Amino acid sequence: MLPWLLYPYRDLVPGFSVFRYVTFRTAMAAATAMVLSLLLGPWVIRTLTALKMGQHIRDVGLENHQKKAGTPTMGGILILLVITVSTLLWCDLKSGAIWVALMALVGFGTVGAFDDAQKLLKKQNLGLTSWQKMALLTAISLLVAWLILHFGLRGAATSQLSVPFFKNFRPNVGIFLIPWIWLVMVGTSNAVNLTDGLDGLAIGGTLIVSLTFAILAYIVGHAKIAAYLVVPHVPGGAELSVFMGAMAGACLGFLWYNAHPAEVFMGDTGSLALGGALGTVAVVIKQELLLVIAGGLFVLEAVSVILQVGSFKLRGGKRIFRMAPFHHHLELGGLQETKVVIRMWITAIVCSILALSSLKLR
Repeated sequence: MLPWLLYPYRDLVPGFSVFRYVTFRTAMAAATAMVLSLLLGPWVIRTLTALKMGQHIRDVGLENHQKKAGTPTMGGILILLVITVSTLLWCDLKSGAIWVALMALVGFGTVGAFDDAQKLLKKQNLGLTSWQKMALLTAISLLVAWLILHFGLRGAATSQLSVPFFKNFRPNVGIFLIPWIWLVMVGTSNAVNLTDGLDGLAIGGTLIVSLTFAILAYIVGHAKIAAYLVVPHVPGGAELSVFMGAMAGACLGFLWYNAHPAEVFMGDTGSLALGGALGTVAVVIKQELLLVIAGGLFVLEAVSVILQVGSFKLRGGKRIFRMAPFHHHLELGGLQETKVVIRMWITAIVCSILALSSLKLR
């Protein structure tokens, strides 16, 4: 909105020429989202507390987590609000990719909010059934996939995938592109959701991956840089770096209140929304496989749950981990919550560095 309103006056006001630069708008979107989060956070926490939106902790969970019962949840509403406002302020609203990313963010967030509300109304950790949640997320994912393909948001060679560490190996998934988009979106949202089990863990990890994908979006949207690094050029993809900047700023602001001991939890409202938006951006800029590397923290958490469930069912109740997801395994091994979180943030940083390094390691 602001670029559209102010850039035309660049000849009258010299400083207004900066509104055409994606890098400037990305930084400002991040700053705006962070400041809004810090300013609105106390009001959101008071409102959620007044509405008795307190988290219910299962009896089968870790004993030291019982003290977190009653902490306001559904704080993801704050994240969705500030990302949306910041994006609308600083993005080029003629970009179809921005609207699709916002649709995924709000759509997945709405499913998460309904799930959170169900849990709170029932006074236990039983919201939507897995099938109900999957059906809703699938419907949104298919709509997003159709919009991406209908408007050609992935650029030329739409069904080709970019493979990390390989310059010219770009497999064509053909008719399986829509199922692929569904897998990326739903898989990412659920992986972030599973990671959201310790104070600051998921939001900190999302902050790191968001910054990584802000850089990647800028690269693939810049024809010369994309050609130099031999990555698929996606016209208009750079605008998504502004969206990712807003997401990073929102995560940083929310972390202020979500750091241990957390004053508010984002709930499924935030985790599903952030994961769905990350998956959507990765699909549009053709860096889905690089998301697996950059989001290694989320992959680790999701795989630990899959292995645990599979082992329990196939090996007569035997477990691989003390408890899944993996962060609980580490806690039961004697590590303090804050140490687990910080070490996992370090893991996320290393994964993101590896993802960016892969652009040259080819």
